[in-house]
Amino acid sequence: MTDLQRIMHVEDDPSIQQVAKIALEAVGGFTVHTCSCGQQALEDYPNVAPQLILLDVMMPGMDGPTTLQHLQQKYDLAKVPVVFMTAKVQSNEVASYKKLGGADVVVKPFDPMTLSDQIRQIWTDFQR
Repeated sequence: MTDLQRIMHVEDDPSIQQVAKIALEAVGGFTVHTCSCGQQALEDYPNVAPQLILLDVMMPGMDGPTTLQHLQQKYDLAKVPVVFMTAKVQSNEVASYKKLGGADVVVKPFDPMTLSDQIRQIWTDFQR
């Protein structure tokens, strides 16, 4: 199984960007490329070549589900798990994110000390 190293984090809130980046890099040892909107994710994807995408659901302009649809149309994401981050986690909402192609959902607010373990577990499950 391949080790997870490169994560693209798509999030419009600068404070969440910073906390997630520190949590994933300092605690998890990952390399994180942060995008502040869906359009930036579409543009940066080929250069970053992320192994996993952490995608905020609610963003101005292009939301997370729409960003995912555009990424899927433009790039082959068969081996790239997309993990939605949201506070909206009722079972029907989680099911809809998975139906769109999301591998899993991380609940906001997240615990910075356990985020890396959560992401690593999602990666392991996706690789099986």
